[in-house]
Amino acid sequence: MCRSVFFVEDMHLFMPFDQEQMFTQRLPLSIRVLLESAIRKCDGFYVKQEDVDNILNWEERQNEAEIPFFPARVLLQDFTGIPAMVDLAAMRDAVAKNGIDPNLINPKCPTDLIVDHSLQIDFNTAVRNQEMELIRNKERLQFFKWCSKAFKNVTVVPPDIGSVHQVNLEYLSQVVQEIGGFVYPDTVVGTDSHTTMINGLGILGWGVGGIESEAVMLGQPVSLTLPHVVGCRLVGSISTLATSIDIVLGITKHLRQASVGGKFVEFFGPGVSQLSAADRTTIANMCPEYNATVSFFPVDDTTLKHFKQTNFTEEKFEVMERYLKAVKLFRSSDDQTEDPQYSEVIEINLASIVPCVSGPKRPQDRVPVPCMKEDFLNCLNEKVGFKGFHIPKEKQCITVPFLHEGTEYFLSHGSVVIAAVISCTNNCNPSVMLTAGLLAKKAVEAGLTVKPYIRTSLAPGSGMVTHYLNASGVLPYLSQLGFEVIGYGCATCVGNTAPLPESVVDAIKQGDLVACGVLSGNRHFEGRLCDCVRANYLASPPLVVAYAITGTVGIDFEKEPIGFNPEGKEVYLKDVWPSKEEVQDVEEHTVVASVFRELRSRITYWSNLDAPDALLFPWDPKSTYIRCPPFFKMPTPVSIDNAHALLFLGDKVTTDHISPAGSIARVSAAARYLQSKRLTPREFNSYGARRGNDAVMTRGTFASIKLQNRFIGKTGPKTLHIPSGQTLDVFEAAERYQRDGVPLIILAGKEYGSGNSRDWAAKGPYLLGVRAVIAESFEKMHKNHLVGMGIAPLQFLPGQNADSLELCGKERFSISIPEEFTPQQELTVMVRCFLMFNSCAFL
Repeated sequence: MCRSVFFVEDMHLFMPFDQEQMFTQRLPLSIRVLLESAIRKCDGFYVKQEDVDNILNWEERQNEAEIPFFPARVLLQDFTGIPAMVDLAAMRDAVAKNGIDPNLINPKCPTDLIVDHSLQIDFNTAVRNQEMELIRNKERLQFFKWCSKAFKNVTVVPPDIGSVHQVNLEYLSQVVQEIGGFVYPDTVVGTDSHTTMINGLGILGWGVGGIESEAVMLGQPVSLTLPHVVGCRLVGSISTLATSIDIVLGITKHLRQASVGGKFVEFFGPGVSQLSAADRTTIANMCPEYNATVSFFPVDDTTLKHFKQTNFTEEKFEVMERYLKAVKLFRSSDDQTEDPQYSEVIEINLASIVPCVSGPKRPQDRVPVPCMKEDFLNCLNEKVGFKGFHIPKEKQCITVPFLHEGTEYFLSHGSVVIAAVISCTNNCNPSVMLTAGLLAKKAVEAGLTVKPYIRTSLAPGSGMVTHYLNASGVLPYLSQLGFEVIGYGCATCVGNTAPLPESVVDAIKQGDLVACGVLSGNRHFEGRLCDCVRANYLASPPLVVAYAITGTVGIDFEKEPIGFNPEGKEVYLKDVWPSKEEVQDVEEHTVVASVFRELRSRITYWSNLDAPDALLFPWDPKSTYIRCPPFFKMPTPVSIDNAHALLFLGDKVTTDHISPAGSIARVSAAARYLQSKRLTPREFNSYGARRGNDAVMTRGTFASIKLQNRFIGKTGPKTLHIPSGQTLDVFEAAERYQRDGVPLIILAGKEYGSGNSRDWAAKGPYLLGVRAVIAESFEKMHKNHLVGMGIAPLQFLPGQNADSLELCGKERFSISIPEEFTPQQELTVMVRCFLMFNSCAFL
């Protein structure tokens, strides 16, 4: 058994073995964190000596050895946290029914649950209703409060404090943990894919699914393949006009081209010192967009300076600094002799990065701002796809008049109808929010306005953002342009946008217009913001304000004015864009240590909400939010006999397609269920908010309006019930199959399950009766979730797919799965009346 590596006794560090031996191979610093955890947790059962040796010999064992990793804590947000906590509550019921003490069911790993995704934009006013007081959230909030009282090792951060990532950065991050006399690195896994944001502060962490997070909470390690580590060397000087968003999108593009999927990325080089701690977290936030596992910035002088201004006492700061330097987890970006050995090195010149936006459908499709007008026109011409809408040339110049509040306006292709300034995740950097505020100030002073029909909103990541916007004097100017603070949490990004005015929706439909949304968030899949808004662009907060003022994305900011002052004089973007010096001066005087202290004092349990005081949760049979799930009652058959295909899907089916998080459509199966419970459409809320109710989530599985099912030939949440030949909602078809005792499979193409990790993307199909997914390839995390739920992820052999095997999807499928099998073992799929083929089981 291995002993813990480092511990504190009378403020001295002791090392039980030769420090030089540990680091002779110049391991990447992220790998050193994995090594420390393995040695400290080495017990001969979960972690063996062989695991430690594999990490020590990382250069030879990378991409081969599987290693266990015990994170220091688990981070949940409410959308993904509520099903995890509901499962634990149901687990208590199950053990109690078997005569076992339910108090034994508690998370072993410290768990923080931040209530932030519950935010729903209802009114575009300055008055914010605390959702704790709203009926639609009361049941869930009471459940969360019960969790905080009933479970040990669970901390719940209530609503109106901040987004999960902002709270993690400002309050929960420790860099080093001090528990029981031991000092060790702070590490975290979270149920949000952007948990990687914390990597910017030198804390190793990444996103996992709800199923994996539950295992970690209950004391299981995360299993990962010893990663390939890409060293990203930053050189050059940053352009004065480039914001942190431009930097992150530029680096995202480079890393996507470098094919870093599934790898660790670790930053080093002279350019790193130019990036503030906020810049680094902004870059690390976009890690999922270039598919890396982590984007790690080792702790250096800049990181220490950041923590000195925030939430660290002098004593804690001293322990942290001494510990990190003693164990070689601190580095100087300017000292090349400290550069570790990496699997490979790529170099990015920061001077080459220019301001960009991203869209119109995918975050990786970057568009330089000077080329935006031309690019949008090209998208109108291109055939329907990731960069095309295929609008006939004769209809590209159409304008549609409409009335809004008694005034006539006009919409055309490229008109902006949604403009959302969001400061969570990739916009937590104070400089970009202050730039937006100063731009708004100058625009208002120049007499510029935003058209009132544009759905504008301002969702700060935390109260700290509101504080420094207010302290700097720019918040009133943002309000004058319509960017009112609507609350703290995820809103527009997860589909919680307020409905557009009916006259705007009618005009868009009348002209078949490609209307646009512009937001400073991190996700913008087509149809996610609003069903009728086809083009959506990610942009920095100041550019969101600029596009809102112009009212269109079809503008060349260098050559065309963004508006006119009261005297009719043209006003260009350069006239109102604040200089870097202006922004830095305001930032230095507003974003100070007092802000962090003030907001930390607000993080406490809420006291005005009643919650059950019981060991077992008293399930309310009338509740449409919280329901005891049936997972502990359902047996899983091994072999699959005479299954039908529920769906016949193509490539790139995302977890958004499988389990949507946005609003519940009025004509959906979930809506009919809620209506049967006497709820009105206004009370439906969203799928994300109802993840604690399996009845809603099962009906919402494959309910995306963008689902492309080859059985149907058009987009929509429909499928073919093969025995009857009827076209039904996916849930209704699955329900019929289950009544008839028919197991189900899904046929798919490449990259099945890509996108956000989402436990209901595996739970939902399981409850629909799906027992296998046969695809050309899978997203790794989703594949693991399928296995965890008892759904077999089967991959066509190389060179084969449904088309090459001439499958129409209407066959009957039988799959014999042996009691003992190995990963990538070939299995035979029997297809009744047609053919027999092999597929590879990735289990």
